[in-house]
Amino acid sequence: MTKSRCARAEMAWVVLVLLLTALPVGWCGFKDFREALTFPGCLTGAALMLAALIMVVGIAAVVDCWVRGPISNFRVVALVGTGVALLTNVLLALQTWNDGERVPYKVLSIVLSACSLSAVVLVWRRMDEIPAPKRVAAALVISTAVAVANFGYQYLFQPYRRDATPLVQLNVGKAVLSADRKAFAVPVEIKLVNHSDIGFYVLGAEFHAMGEDVAVSPRDLAPSKWREEAEKWALSREKHPLTRREVYQRGKLVAAQPWIPAGNWIMANDESLTRTVVQLPSNTNFDKLTFYATLNLARKDRLVVERFSDSQYSWKGFALPSWAKGKEDDTIIQTARMRENNAVDQYTRRTRRVTTYWTFGQHGVSVAPAIVPVGEESRPLSEHMLREVGNRYGLIDVYAGPVEETLDEVKATR
Repeated sequence: MTKSRCARAEMAWVVLVLLLTALPVGWCGFKDFREALTFPGCLTGAALMLAALIMVVGIAAVVDCWVRGPISNFRVVALVGTGVALLTNVLLALQTWNDGERVPYKVLSIVLSACSLSAVVLVWRRMDEIPAPKRVAAALVISTAVAVANFGYQYLFQPYRRDATPLVQLNVGKAVLSADRKAFAVPVEIKLVNHSDIGFYVLGAEFHAMGEDVAVSPRDLAPSKWREEAEKWALSREKHPLTRREVYQRGKLVAAQPWIPAGNWIMANDESLTRTVVQLPSNTNFDKLTFYATLNLARKDRLVVERFSDSQYSWKGFALPSWAKGKEDDTIIQTARMRENNAVDQYTRRTRRVTTYWTFGQHGVSVAPAIVPVGEESRPLSEHMLREVGNRYGLIDVYAGPVEETLDEVKATR
């Protein structure tokens, strides 16, 4: 390499490009290596740190070539360093333009890719010959193949390789009268079984019981009446059996509670059991109780959910998005900060929060989780947005019930 002023300026440019690439790549790799919750994430972090190390060594090689000129023995190292920088910037540009949302980072990724390409060209042009060209080509091909394979596995195949859904089992015991016969209690066991090798964050775990009156017609209902009742069932949150003898009457909410605290983890290949009791006065007018349990989850290999904040309440003036507003229902809101499960997405995507809306009404309760950018909580959620967010973060809703318990025995012995 010559020692002309132009050559020195070119080498200074190469050093600058390598430095501007190595610093953020090394930092992102260090964060992923320390904080990633999956093995592929840690492997990606290690690969990024290795790439940054190669670029740092490449900087030293470029400086050596700049100072010593043609007698330098590190020309191939300089070429490999700039080649790794080009490959890394191209892959990061692909990821940023595919998943990133912040325009400055998208532009920066393209600029760095173009700059690293120019650095490769400058180093290549200043070389008289490549010693052991087959070995250099093999090293570049192998490093490229490893980088592309890791990128494809981490960001394309691994997130969608399989689905995993825990199982919720709802077991209801017999109603038992109290000693003074003024109240009765129904024991309920909620069992969570996760046979998969994937962990989950709990966004909402809700259990509720509905009291229902049962009116049975001595003869089949008229077709018009049966169809009218069937339409009411379709609009109800709770599902009821379709019969031509039972006259539908909307149930009333008698108990509701969380059965796993929001923000807890469900570990892979784990089970848990929760026991609760529903109590009512013995002179209740209900003929049966119907029990439901729901579980709202997010995959632990897709995001990191931090601690949920104190609850907010719609009846205290908390503003609800239009899709979460009910005419007469009350809503409890819980929010938690979240971060992406890799450092690159964390920097290139907008900051988001996890929000759960617990909506209570006379005729039931529902839990709706939402993951939206900060400042867009009131934005309407389209089906496409819900599907995209659900696929990205592995949102899963698990339902158990209805499980019915008749109160005939209690009423007969009270």
